[in-house]
Amino acid sequence: MNRRWKLVSEQICGLHRSCSSSEQRGAQSSRCRGRAVDFPVLEMKFPMCVYLSWTLLSVAVVPLSVGEMYTSLLNVKQAISVERKLIDYLRTYIDHEVERLEDIKRFYAKVSDLHNELYKGPGTAMANPLVAFTLIKRLHSEWLNVVYSNEAQENTQALRSSYEEEEAELPKLEDLQGAAKGLMRLQDVYALQVTSLVKGRFQRVTNGESVDVYLPTVSLPLSGDDCFLVGKVAYEQGDYYHSVQWLEESVRLFRGTGGEWSPENEGTLEDALDHLAFSHFKTGNVSYALSLSQELLHHDPLNGRVLQNVEKYEKLLVTSSATSLKGDGLRRPTSSNLRTREAYETLCQTRGSQPAHFENPKLFCDFFTNDDPGLLLLPVRREVLSLQPYVVLYHDFITDTEVEDIKGLAQPGLRRSVVAAGEKQATAEYRISKSAWLKGSAQSTVGKLDQKISMLTGLNVRHPYGEYLQVVNYGIGGHYEPHFDHATLSSVEAGGSTAFIYANFSVPVVEKAAIFWWNLHRNGQGDEDTLHAGCPVLIGDKWVANKWIHEHGQEFQHRCSLNPDE
Repeated sequence: MNRRWKLVSEQICGLHRSCSSSEQRGAQSSRCRGRAVDFPVLEMKFPMCVYLSWTLLSVAVVPLSVGEMYTSLLNVKQAISVERKLIDYLRTYIDHEVERLEDIKRFYAKVSDLHNELYKGPGTAMANPLVAFTLIKRLHSEWLNVVYSNEAQENTQALRSSYEEEEAELPKLEDLQGAAKGLMRLQDVYALQVTSLVKGRFQRVTNGESVDVYLPTVSLPLSGDDCFLVGKVAYEQGDYYHSVQWLEESVRLFRGTGGEWSPENEGTLEDALDHLAFSHFKTGNVSYALSLSQELLHHDPLNGRVLQNVEKYEKLLVTSSATSLKGDGLRRPTSSNLRTREAYETLCQTRGSQPAHFENPKLFCDFFTNDDPGLLLLPVRREVLSLQPYVVLYHDFITDTEVEDIKGLAQPGLRRSVVAAGEKQATAEYRISKSAWLKGSAQSTVGKLDQKISMLTGLNVRHPYGEYLQVVNYGIGGHYEPHFDHATLSSVEAGGSTAFIYANFSVPVVEKAAIFWWNLHRNGQGDEDTLHAGCPVLIGDKWVANKWIHEHGQEFQHRCSLNPDE
């Protein structure tokens, strides 16, 4: 018997928490039945979950773990301050370089004037020993000082030293790869067009037309190099479905600039053509792979590897049948973790059976006291969202002040969220976030939230009968794929709904609200209808607070039914 709470305080995208790793339905009932829990998300038979969410307005100093910046939007925001420092360092470097170049320009102007004016006559100037002396001196030492000056090297070294001071706080390769995967996750779950994403738009094709999924207040188009790096991440994973789409855009944008290289770019038109040609070959489009390889040879005619590829593709087109060249085409990679992908993505895109689901006459809204004296004068607004599973939304459960207090307490302890991996915990691609666990006295904000939860549920939520409060911040494309026993708390600008897969409905994030459900039936068996997922955060900064309550210790508060099947 598990309840689930979700508190939401602003607009953000996504929410989720699980009693087992992704969709481990068979293990859920035994795992969540009163056993000691190494990781609370994974084992509570009687948990109630409370989710709190809000938009982050301030930035606190939180140590960055190696290669985990992308898993928390808080860390991504902190990177802004690091880049501001780098901008200052670059400004200093530019100022010094401008001074150096001004000196060189002055020297150039002086020497040019001498040749244009003083040295025009046939030997007249050299008759003056002062003029002859300055010429000899200039050629012996002044040109030497200009050409072999250490000033440029010193300026560059100063910039590099300043950069290295901040290097520990900079994103690692894993962050770049994780951010790229986050973009591809958003592309898939929300059926977004890559061509639109590149332009800074979030659009999908509906009835043959591009339709806005969300209109962001701030938009930024991507460059050819941006697209190349996303495509390269997919390419290196053997994911040619995504690499083809992103590299096609990279090639198009690089071509638009005439193939000119910029110093900040990692890739070039040649790199994009090279990766795209092989991606098309792997999907069975040999003729296009040949065409791209031939274009690449125009830029790099002596590339032996590409010459061999061209020869190989030409032979394949001559000797192989059309059927054998088709390959798999552009097909999305399968997921070993996500077996309900179609239902999950449909719910994230359309909010499931809504609004028909909420037209059920048995669903209602009321002011709820739970017969608790503390709620008689100020009852809570309750909205029953579903009867099977029983899911309830309590509006205005948490205040803005409480939200900020919880965030402030959690920020120093945020660490990469983990999932069950046998008897241990491990990070996973299907859960992208950072989390922290909070203890609290009765007088603290955490303690007061526990009291509210206890009044509404009638349950003993204090440790060890309830887990400590878990606070979660989601990263780029942050999500938690279908699993049991989780909840969330924050509103978002787009995305982030809680999708109940088998029950076929989803719950949008509601500001400062709490969502609650039972994870177990009264007989202690897991309720498979509570399989749910936190849809990826499309736009926004998603914060969630979870509370799980164990079945043990609640025997008199929530009694078992006389019906063993109930």
